[in-house]
Formats: sequence, C-alpha cells, structure tokens
Amino acid sequence: MKRLTDLAAPVVFVGLLLLAWEMACRLLEIPTYRLPPPSAIGEALIENFPLLARSGWNTLATALWALVIASLLASLMALAAGLSGLVERAIQPVVVTLQVTPVIAIAPLVTIWAGLEHPERAVIGLAAVVAFFPVFSGALTGLKAVDPDLERLFDLYGASRWQKLWRLRLPTAVPFLFEGHKVAAGLAVVGAVVAEFGAGSGGSQGLAWRILEASNRLQTAKAFAALVVLAVMGASLYALLQLAERRALVWWRGR
Repeated sequence: MKRLTDLAAPVVFVGLLLLAWEMACRLLEIPTYRLPPPSAIGEALIENFPLLARSGWNTLATALWALVIASLLASLMALAAGLSGLVERAIQPVVVTLQVTPVIAIAPLVTIWAGLEHPERAVIGLAAVVAFFPVFSGALTGLKAVDPDLERLFDLYGASRWQKLWRLRLPTAVPFLFEGHKVAAGLAVVGAVVAEFGAGSGGSQGLAWRILEASNRLQTAKAFAALVVLAVMGASLYALLQLAERRALVWWRGR
C-alpha cells in the first residue's frame, strides 16, 4: 500500500499542476503562441512525434558520447589527484575554470576548432565539458572519504599503496562515483542542447534545432513538445543510473 501511495503521489501532483495550467490558459484566454495549454502540447507531441523522436535520438546520442568521454577523463584525473596531492593542486585550478566557464561563451570557438563541417564534434566536446566536473568531484571526494581507522589497519598489515587503492579507496569511492554520474547524465543532456544552441548547428538536427525552428515560426506548442521529450530523456537517464547504482551497491556489499 505504501509503495502504491509513493507512486501515486507524484502522478497526482503533476496532474493537478497540468489541470491548473489548462484552466488558467482557458479562463484567461491566453494566446496559444504565448503559452499553449497542456492539451495543445499533447496534440503537438503526437503530431510531431516521429520528427521529435529522431531529433531526440540525435541529442541523446550526443549526450551519451559526452558522458562517456567525461567519465573516462574525469575518473582518470580524479584517480591521479587522489594518489598525489601535488597533482591535485596542479589540476584543481584548471578543473574549476572549466566548471565556471559558460559553455555558450566558448561554443563558437570550439565549433571553429572542431571544423565547421563537423559541428557534432563541437557539440559532443562542449557537452563533455559540462558533464566533467560532477564525475571528477564525486570520484575525488570518494577517494578521500576513506575511514581513517581502516586506513591505519591497512598500514598495520603492511598493505602496499596499490593494495590500499584497490581494496580500500576504490570501494569507498563507488557510491560517490555513481552520484557524480547521476548528476553528470542530466548535465550532459542539458549541455548537448546548450551546445547545439551555441554552436548554431543545424547539421546535428537535435532537439535544440527543433526548439529554435518552432520558436521562429511561433509554434510554441511544438517547442514545448520538444521540451517534454528532453525532460523524459533526462529523467530516464537518471532513473537508469539510479537502478544501476542500487544493483551495484547490493552486489558490492554482498561481496
């Protein structure tokens, strides 16, 4: 019963919000091109679903590539920083600079460097920059979150540096690493869309291009439908990583 209640609560809440939105648009007679009601967005979603699905797949593929690249680079750099304080102090300013630099500001430059004939490379690179910091921060925090008593116990038994890394630091970092990836997955999707906007690329034909196209034609309902597809993609990625985290942690604790 409790599980059913937990599942119904968000559905009911979202339903009430959509009902209030629909009623407000109808009672206030808001023009559709300014703020379409949920019913109009649903119609636009059904009508344009094949096109939005193709564009959504392009954006999702970009986000997944960016997440993989960011995960590999960030994990390796966090591992190097976790093993050496000198390395951490050396790369920390660069990592922080990447985090605070607006992607939209460097998008034109990255597009030029990647080649104007290959805009998808620029979009993947920019999305990877956005997704990099959460993975790096999570991995480094996990590597440092070792129980001091366990670390002293390993030292007492004469464990080598690599034994402590493999049997103590990495297992401790697993939950932090998953948490960083869950945040990075959503940011990769957002970064892919922002990068598409910033790069000004119609070559990739992602959701950003559909939003721009619909907005320029005052097809606001279609733009909202693209946002719905984008939200579903981000939520699905987060849910999949959350499921993987639960399974991995159960398996690891079982060991």
